[in-house]
Amino acid sequence: MHKLRNYFLSGIALLLPIIITVNILVWFFTFLDGMLGKYINHYLLNNFGYAIPGLGLLLFVFIVFIIGFFAANFLGKKLLYVLEACFIRLPFVAKIYPHIKQFINFLFGKEKPSFKKVVLVEYPRKGVYSLGFIVNEGLSAVEERIKQQVVTVLVPNIPNPFSGVFLFFIKEDLMYLDMTIEDAIKLVISGGVLQP
Repeated sequence: MHKLRNYFLSGIALLLPIIITVNILVWFFTFLDGMLGKYINHYLLNNFGYAIPGLGLLLFVFIVFIIGFFAANFLGKKLLYVLEACFIRLPFVAKIYPHIKQFINFLFGKEKPSFKKVVLVEYPRKGVYSLGFIVNEGLSAVEERIKQQVVTVLVPNIPNPFSGVFLFFIKEDLMYLDMTIEDAIKLVISGGVLQP
């Protein structure tokens, strides 16, 4: 009986991520196709007697390319900057939008953080350790004052690894981890659920 339970749980653990991913993709496809394609397909169906499934998705991809082309030009960048500045002034948007934008830019490679290495630091008190990212090594104004070599470390917040507490540590007090920046960011975003 115990083995049957384990087999069942193993099957669930294997199938559930696949089922959820497929459902999200189907929902996304249906949403885009319904949002953009229903008007065009309605016109095609009434005038030509047929509809084209997926037309809304193709139209969405085309619109994204046009916006991307426009945004790559100087005039487009200026206009998008003005539109974004107006958008951020809307209630609640200023609290959400910058974090989502930063995360999306990180995912798609537009804005990579300048983290150098992943470290473990004793913070916020002795005996408690936090994950940190080395931002820079050596800051002469601080080093002259304390007469030791310092490293600047960002101890990230959950779930946004790009904000947190900016601290100076003496180099010898850091514990360097054998972990990539990407794995550490996944760990922070997931709140420790996704293990590298």
